[in-house]
Amino acid sequence: MIFQPIENYGLIGDLCTVALVGIDSSIDFMCFPEFDSPTVFAALLDPERGGSFAIRPQISEVQNKQMYAAESNVLITRFLSVAATAEVIDFMPLTASTQKRELVRIVRVIHGRIPFRLTCQPAFDYARSAHEVDQREDRVIFRPANNQCCAMLLRATVPLHSCSGCAVSTFTLHKGESAVFIFGELDQREQQPIDPDEVDRALEATLGYWREWSGRSAYKGRWRDAVTRSALILKMLTSRRYGALVAAPTFGIPEHIGGSRNWDYRYVWLRDAAFTLCTFLRLGYRDEADAFRGWLKHRIDESRHGTRPMQIMYSLAGPGDLKEVELGHLCGYGDSKPVRIGNGAFGQLQLDIYGELMDAVYLYSKYAHAFPHDEWIDAKRILAWLGENWNQPDEGIWEVRGGHRHFLHSRLMCWVAFDRAIRLAHRRSLSAPLDEWCRHRDAIVEDIYANFWSERISAFVQAKNSEALDASVLLMPLMRFISPVDPKWLSTLKAIEDSLAEDAFVYRYRNLETQDGLEGEEGSFTCCSFWLVECLARANQLEKARSYFDKLLSHSNHLGLFSEQIGRDGHPLGNFPQALTHLALISAALCLNRRLSGTPTEPWS
Repeated sequence: MIFQPIENYGLIGDLCTVALVGIDSSIDFMCFPEFDSPTVFAALLDPERGGSFAIRPQISEVQNKQMYAAESNVLITRFLSVAATAEVIDFMPLTASTQKRELVRIVRVIHGRIPFRLTCQPAFDYARSAHEVDQREDRVIFRPANNQCCAMLLRATVPLHSCSGCAVSTFTLHKGESAVFIFGELDQREQQPIDPDEVDRALEATLGYWREWSGRSAYKGRWRDAVTRSALILKMLTSRRYGALVAAPTFGIPEHIGGSRNWDYRYVWLRDAAFTLCTFLRLGYRDEADAFRGWLKHRIDESRHGTRPMQIMYSLAGPGDLKEVELGHLCGYGDSKPVRIGNGAFGQLQLDIYGELMDAVYLYSKYAHAFPHDEWIDAKRILAWLGENWNQPDEGIWEVRGGHRHFLHSRLMCWVAFDRAIRLAHRRSLSAPLDEWCRHRDAIVEDIYANFWSERISAFVQAKNSEALDASVLLMPLMRFISPVDPKWLSTLKAIEDSLAEDAFVYRYRNLETQDGLEGEEGSFTCCSFWLVECLARANQLEKARSYFDKLLSHSNHLGLFSEQIGRDGHPLGNFPQALTHLALISAALCLNRRLSGTPTEPWS
């Protein structure tokens, strides 16, 4: 089978779901109606069974180009040849208060005459459900046999025909002519013919929404384009309904082509979402921070009845069983199996999440609103549990499946939890068991220096009783546990560069040393690479930091999107685009820009 390279895709969305649009204008992935709903199109994971929505110009020697309309998430795919030029404009209608939950595709011919062929072939419920087709001249209704999936409607300004469960159309456009296709949930009110003027108004409103949003960014420094694009991606991965952000919009894209490290990232990782709140605050987006705080409050309320305070990840709607299921009927991207939905890591113990949680709470209270009394009581309850459990082994940030261990990163973030709580209590004069928290904080410091520092390799190591290195320790100075120019940190930084980095590209750990319980290889972790840039900038190694940052930016795709990993051949790997990578990019850009400009670091007290 022929698979598009991962980097050949752009993303459009409406704050409910997204679609991946190939540089050939084929929509090869879309869940509906929410990010974590079953797929309607999944040709990305199986070109034959997965379903797609393709519009192809029937001319030879075509060159394809793809771009976003400036400072927006409206995607334009262009087809260029000597004889003719056309473009497809893809967007999901969106305003400040509404979204139609539909996909709009506008085909325009710039010059010449071009015949087109359209094929819309949905495959409901991860291609597990058959469907019936009800065809009219300008619309086709797809009715899935699985009642859990909603019926979908395709409308067009050109005639449509049904064939073997799909809608097809062959049409020809001349210079200045256009055709419109709208695909969305079946609604009796939306079965009237398409009004092109209304479509134009929807396009202008959607452009206006994204441009107004991106224009509110507080970042005005170097690399503004990259930071703006990353912010737009993070916003697009945020659910308007729930206020939380999914780690990535896809599942099953492998970390090594042909390998089995293929996970479902369409959920809310507490870690990623907390980092996102902090990033939105740093960029001046208070509304997004407020929305996530509302989602987080519900999760904390629910935690009062559990055996441990928080899960590491949630569905958008909150707690639930995210049990892994293998989709054996799908061949997987690049024949990488198994294709999984759900994520078995949701039940893991990862103690670091409490540090990310309290860091977000601290920064929200500092830059947005004071923490309400009732929620502070819940925070104290969580910290009381953490005080009894911070020294337990866990699965750690990388969600290893080789058993519990005492990971340094987990210890570090437990320290962050108590440190931020202490700071917040002092800052807001909140009642707190400060002596107890200080004892836990100081005990963690002593534990880290006693059990996670290796004299032999002069570095902080991944886990107790190990001398393996782990790129997650790059967060130590970023979380302000240690000075970025402390001798022990500088020797650790050198050890990471020598052992885990290949130029600008950082591997999270060496698989043979870590024994993570999984088979196969993986690429370099792009978020870790940006963490390295920030560490170098904080250590005043500005020339190297800038060089690495520019190299990393060159490995985004043509639209500025990053996946989870980068292979040695330079191709992206893993789910795409990944929020954590874009978060790390923004943080590195903010830090490096300040250092290069000689401006003070962000206030901390």
